[in-house]
Amino acid sequence: MSQPAEQAYRATLATLRKARLVYGHGTRNAADEAAYLVCHVLRITPGTLPEHRGKILSAAQQRRLEKLVQRRIAERIPVAYLTHEAWLGEYSFYVDRRVIVPRSHIAELLRDRLRPWLPRPPARILDLCTGSGCLAILAAHAFPRAHVDAADLSRAAIAVARRNIARHGLEKRIRLHQGDLFAPLDGNRYDLILCNPPYVTARAMQRLPAEYRREPALALDGGQDGLSIVRRILEIYCNYMTNKSILVCEIGARRRAVECAFPALPFTWLETSAGSNEVFLIEHAGLPRE
Repeated sequence: MSQPAEQAYRATLATLRKARLVYGHGTRNAADEAAYLVCHVLRITPGTLPEHRGKILSAAQQRRLEKLVQRRIAERIPVAYLTHEAWLGEYSFYVDRRVIVPRSHIAELLRDRLRPWLPRPPARILDLCTGSGCLAILAAHAFPRAHVDAADLSRAAIAVARRNIARHGLEKRIRLHQGDLFAPLDGNRYDLILCNPPYVTARAMQRLPAEYRREPALALDGGQDGLSIVRRILEIYCNYMTNKSILVCEIGARRRAVECAFPALPFTWLETSAGSNEVFLIEHAGLPRE
């Protein structure tokens, strides 16, 4: 039976709350997810549900909504995998289980073009551990004259990133590289390096809720202390920077561990919606000289 969007939202919210699901894949709670699902079946932009609360779901849309909710609860699959759609700000991305669901706080910083840390638009940008390609794409939108390289170890992830790059019409500006971190980049240097690497500790990997176990472990597993990939990046990243470039890296709530592991590096911790412990910046000009 068809019903108004507001009624569909309230019914979906009540059902999700009873299920005691785990969120964090683009939605923070049952209310976020209920709104997202109703927006998805209505084919309207997430966050605009209040403007469409009186819109009537067709019978087909109602069935689609109910089926998505049933699968979300029964299989504990992140909703983005069910809809094959994830959003960062105003931009949407195709996703499936070959990549983690986009949710980087770096996306917030790119909306402001990393001001004041980048007084001039970068000419060359690198996105390491690109996954779905979302940060490379957001960087290309933020800096429309920049050339962007995006690298990932996973061939499967590269395939998803290629699909998203084509979806955004950026094939001529973003070049994909499959390989281990900087290895496939031929010694290129960049004005801006972005990275949202794996940083989950071995202990935390063993305790991940079902929703997170649906994601590729390769994109989450940061080794024993969560810093195995971060450590490798910080040991050689300066070889790929220009004199005035910056590195921006997301590491979860691992600030203390990173600072203890690299006490000589001049970290600047950037404020995001998650606080100031999850994303650091390093300016090449501030690096200690040998």
